[in-house]
Amino acid sequence: MIRVRITQAKGSTPREAGAEMFVTEAEVTGTIGGGQLEYMAIDRAREMLARGEAAAEMDIPLGPEIGQCCGGRVTLALDRAAPTPEDHPDVLIFGAGHVGRALAVALAPLPVNATLIDQRPEELARATGPTRLTPLPEAEIRAARPGSSVIILTHDHALDFLLAAEALARRDLAYVGMIGSATKRAQCVRFARQRGIDPAPLVCPIGAGFSRDKRPAIIAAFTAAELMARLTASSLNKDPCNS
Repeated sequence: MIRVRITQAKGSTPREAGAEMFVTEAEVTGTIGGGQLEYMAIDRAREMLARGEAAAEMDIPLGPEIGQCCGGRVTLALDRAAPTPEDHPDVLIFGAGHVGRALAVALAPLPVNATLIDQRPEELARATGPTRLTPLPEAEIRAARPGSSVIILTHDHALDFLLAAEALARRDLAYVGMIGSATKRAQCVRFARQRGIDPAPLVCPIGAGFSRDKRPAIIAAFTAAELMARLTASSLNKDPCNS
């Protein structure tokens, strides 16, 4: 297996430094941006496999000569390596109702570990993907890894406020979102402040920057986009390749 990794990206490029894919004689996992860039890298990787080469580099301008119009330039490192498991951030979805189940579906193909959490076994039974039944959902927030995201969509406003306060008190979570309205947000803000908790990080309503459509699947799609934008921005800020 050959790992193909972007080590340097200059100008307009389809992927950033650090992006990688893995190439075998028959399969390709991951992507460095597609197009002729990727085809050239796959061909070179399979050439390495056939020749028994251990490592190689490629310096590719993304111009008309290869049929791409990005205008940038990438440097690739190719070596023999097995893919390492990615440590995806955790997303805890509280509430297995219509929107919660739709959000779990929307997040399933994305690079996060999403878990749907509820106190009602009958609702969790209707869900797909990882679920967790618990009588104490607030304990799940206390036990969450730093950098996790919490999305609150339960059937009970009082429980929503309790969970939001637990999440906001952590101060080390990547995203804290709650379904609702401006009025519900104002009530939750008061609830948090009465307990000495800063409510500023709370995102409520979730996904509202895109549309006012209230269909569960639409709310879920916009919330997933909002969450991934937050997580991507956070990871880019931490990446030394982008500093």
